[in-house]
Amino acid sequence: MHLISKYIVFSLILSIVVLGSLVGCARPSTPANEMQSAAPAPSPITITPADLVKLRWIEGTWRGTGTNQPPFFERYRFENDTTLVMEELADETATAPKRTSRYELKDGNFADDSHVATALDDKSITFSPRIQGQNSFRWQSESKDVWKAILTLPAKGSAPAKEIIYVLERLPAK
Repeated sequence: MHLISKYIVFSLILSIVVLGSLVGCARPSTPANEMQSAAPAPSPITITPADLVKLRWIEGTWRGTGTNQPPFFERYRFENDTTLVMEELADETATAPKRTSRYELKDGNFADDSHVATALDDKSITFSPRIQGQNSFRWQSESKDVWKAILTLPAKGSAPAKEIIYVLERLPAK
């Protein structure tokens, strides 16, 4: 009788393992990076021209640094109440922009071509990608003369998500 009980218990455990395997096989396989990208992106927030006053701390010419990153130079200025112009500069002389980006307020959304604002307060603004799988970023004021650009890169394939932080320091006005 004792041997039969062990056989029954073993058979039940084996049946559970086999059934569990079959149920797992019936589900479609999804790579880990697809599961992560399936999470909904943060929704754009509604912003008014009055709200954009909170972002005026970013105006100026800046020298940026980061880990394994040579210094870079950028200038931010409000063209009007609804448009922020960012110029990537060739060097600290701030004479010729290499590239220009425009963040514009349209229909309550503050955005450039690839990102839209999803959070705004007195010290920071967060942008999320319009296309899933791209990086998001936050501009965060640290003081009158220092702010951080914090990029969040999503996981891709076997590479985990990561954060990159750049520190921007105000260049003296000329």
